[in-house]
Amino acid sequence: MIDVKNKIAKLLALADSPNENEAKAALLKARELMAQHKLRPEEIKRAENTKVIRKTTEITCTKLTNTWAAQLSAIIAEHYCCKSFRSHRKGDKKVTIGFVGLEDDFEICVRIFRYAYDFVESRCKTLKAEYKNGYTATYLRQIANAYGYGFCAGLKDAFAKQEEEHKQEWGLVLVTPKAVTDAMKDMGKASGYGQVNLAGSRAHFARKGFEDGQKFDPSTKLEEPKTAAGICP
Repeated sequence: MIDVKNKIAKLLALADSPNENEAKAALLKARELMAQHKLRPEEIKRAENTKVIRKTTEITCTKLTNTWAAQLSAIIAEHYCCKSFRSHRKGDKKVTIGFVGLEDDFEICVRIFRYAYDFVESRCKTLKAEYKNGYTATYLRQIANAYGYGFCAGLKDAFAKQEEEHKQEWGLVLVTPKAVTDAMKDMGKASGYGQVNLAGSRAHFARKGFEDGQKFDPSTKLEEPKTAAGICP
């Protein structure tokens, strides 16, 4: 699994790539690697590393700012054998994103989430800078949230297409383990978080986000950079 983690870390180092197709493809390629190195159902043996990790990240959001981060964490966790949750301190408007998963799955899931979050956050900052003249802070926040919402929907669609393409060879390889599901029983049912305003021109940014989340080329050959600085947890 160590070699797989290193390959994924190198893939995610493409965060600085000017090629958006490479950025989106990295998310799916990393998942493909994860599936390829899991045991097939007919090869299953007693797993040695079954430790369940439940831990928060450093990433926070509110119902008004970066509300898409909660949705993004849920989508990525679902497709990387983990579960996501939100940690909240009484009186604090912020929630902190966390994940539950088997040790190896947890590490990979968190890397993927951080990569995806940084990618969307970068795009949101670019949009705010582009439209800052003549628009209110509220509107700028709303178009950023609309973009993030759209990206999540597009990424979910891309994952669904990837699953359909590989359903015969992957089988049950990427099913969330029962131990992880059991570890979530004391945390209550998952719920939605925040609302996104898609009225008027905001819908345009949601569509742009959807296109960015959905658009990828599975056949793209991702070049491995020399270093993977800033990617590891």
